[in-house]
Amino acid sequence: MERSLRAARVATYVYFVLCGTLMGAWVVHIPAVEERVGISHATLGGLLVLLGLGAFAGMRMAGPLTDRLGARVVVPAGGVLCGATLVLPGLARDPWTLAGALFVFGVCNGCLDVSMNAHAVHVEKAYGRPVMSGFHATFSVGGVLASLVAASAASAGLDLVASMAATGAVGIAIALASARALLPADPAGADARAADEAEASPTGKRRDTGGRVWLLAVLALMVMLCEGAANDWSALHLKDVLGAPASTAAFAYGTFAAAMTIGRLVTDRLVARFGSPAILRHGSAMAAVGITLVALGPWMWAAFAGWALFGLGLSGCVPQLFSAAGHAAPAAAGANVSRVAGLGYVGMLAGPAVIGWLTHLVALNHAFVLLTLLCVTTAVAAGVLRTGPERTRRSEMARVGH
Repeated sequence: MERSLRAARVATYVYFVLCGTLMGAWVVHIPAVEERVGISHATLGGLLVLLGLGAFAGMRMAGPLTDRLGARVVVPAGGVLCGATLVLPGLARDPWTLAGALFVFGVCNGCLDVSMNAHAVHVEKAYGRPVMSGFHATFSVGGVLASLVAASAASAGLDLVASMAATGAVGIAIALASARALLPADPAGADARAADEAEASPTGKRRDTGGRVWLLAVLALMVMLCEGAANDWSALHLKDVLGAPASTAAFAYGTFAAAMTIGRLVTDRLVARFGSPAILRHGSAMAAVGITLVALGPWMWAAFAGWALFGLGLSGCVPQLFSAAGHAAPAAAGANVSRVAGLGYVGMLAGPAVIGWLTHLVALNHAFVLLTLLCVTTAVAAGVLRTGPERTRRSEMARVGH
């Protein structure tokens, strides 16, 4: 059993890397696709909304399917579909075909994203200690891997379609090869009994977890809105507000992303020692300090320090929210994770647009004050992780760990 559990954990890492790589493969090819289709930045921005809508739809479908059929079916299926549809944007010849391609690819990516997170919840429960943040760290590794693959393909002289098709084909092979190591479905067994215990009050009545899960989803929306804003506006902040050259400004996002990856690599140990509420509370508070330093600091070194603190603070927040949603009712882990991930993804997409809208009213750095307010709100609401199911989960982990 211990060997199969380790294999399941390794397979989960593989799927997180795969998801990050396939999405990253689309991102690094965006300029080539834009040129091939012959559209403007504004048109591309509108089409990217369809990618987000497709991902949201895929997440909402994949959650209940994962609960019903099991991760061993849905996760590899999502990986195969995501790999197969990666090439579609490269084949597009006009805005209409690109719109359809992005929507379909988004649906498949959303299916893989939610199902692998739902499986990660079950792996974490079986391990008896926090492991979720480590999975999310490997997603970031996938983005780096996609950049290296794209650079190698360009050096080898592969065109856009060949590069995306080759990456997708390798992704399909990896998704199929890793499927057998995933944990088997047991919807009517241990998970269902655990859900009954977690949802039962001391008087024997079942506790409604729906409201708590939606609160977790709102917090995910706020945290991921902050993350989305950093992705698109960090480099522009250094360039337009502080007057840094483009080569230097690019390091702003690199600083943020590196800090977030490092933070996720160490968060699991911190969660085991201090608990999820402390990570969410202190992490979002650190992020608030960091983005405030970015918003108000007049020096470049202050901006780099602020983006580093912002990434480090946010790094552990989303994994804790996903984990809490999955453990709130283990028999419905997929559906609950899909709610949190889906609304969080809306925040990720909305972040750049919201900041862009605010720049019509105030300077870019002052618009970042909104992110400070969202981080402070998250810190204040972190106690939601200390409610019944979370306490039950931590006590179960403590028993298994000993």
